[in-house]
Amino acid sequence: MIRVRFAPSPTGSLHIGNALSAVANRGFGDWLLLRIDDTDPARNVPCGEEGVLEDLRWLGVGWDDGPARQSARAARHLEAARAAGLPQRFEGVMLWRDDDSPTFHLASVVDDADFGITHVIRGSDHQPNEELHAALHRALGSIPPQVIHHGLVVGADGKKLSKRAEGATVASLREAGYPAEAVHAYLEELGLPRHDVHYDLQRIRSLSVGQLAELDDAELAARAGVPVEAAALMRGAHDLVEARSLAHTVLDPPDPASNRLLRSPETLGRFVELRAELPDVLDKDAAKSVVRELKAVGGSLKALRVALTGQEHGPELWAVLRALPRDEALRRALP
Repeated sequence: MIRVRFAPSPTGSLHIGNALSAVANRGFGDWLLLRIDDTDPARNVPCGEEGVLEDLRWLGVGWDDGPARQSARAARHLEAARAAGLPQRFEGVMLWRDDDSPTFHLASVVDDADFGITHVIRGSDHQPNEELHAALHRALGSIPPQVIHHGLVVGADGKKLSKRAEGATVASLREAGYPAEAVHAYLEELGLPRHDVHYDLQRIRSLSVGQLAELDDAELAARAGVPVEAAALMRGAHDLVEARSLAHTVLDPPDPASNRLLRSPETLGRFVELRAELPDVLDKDAAKSVVRELKAVGGSLKALRVALTGQEHGPELWAVLRALPRDEALRRALP
């Protein structure tokens, strides 16, 4: 069995590069430990662990054990070091501080040994630690796990991608409206890159379009937070923020002034007659039937659109009619 671990520090939302490690470990391992590397109090932030857990759940990355916090295992780390007769400094590196709090190096190696980690998959920025950690394992009497380093996700300039960069954290991608499936698919595409890769937010945006298109009406509406009848208005959106905006161009009442821009009493009168006799919510076929009836009598569909939405252009008119309940549609159509 391949036993792996994902070991983020509780510093807030996951950087996209850390998210790559999480997805890579989950895909590679049969068993995954979620370990919180919180040995450096200066780097920890309030609610940082909660942010990590939220990001992983949103991405669909589960774990089999944990979260195990290194801070809760400090006594075990020191016990292992002293039982092996290790000095406070090992190969020039501090293993525990003067207050007996273990450093990252000792805690990581002891935890990997105790949890039976067989493979360590992490970013290449940790490569300088490989020999030290292998030596520590041997000194502690444990077998070093196999280590696989993957390239980092970097900016367009080839330098480390700042968390402040657009879309550089999982939370920022979620807030921007990209579906989790699109972000996960992008990270799976990267796999275990041998070299650093330039962050391609446009690729996530492209995957987002496809993922949203695959959602049924109920799921799309639920994620956007709008009635299911408005789902057709959102088709073709690049992300959930755009989808929500498209829906609200119809759901939100238009500016009353726009209702005077293009009036056609005959068309609106006929629409009121048709719509008043139909159910509160129209299905697709009924909505299209209303549009066909108005066209058949030479009605001005543009005038109806302006009355209902305040805009001369927008989603297909049948989708507008389906999104608006009867009373709201009649209120907007009446003078």
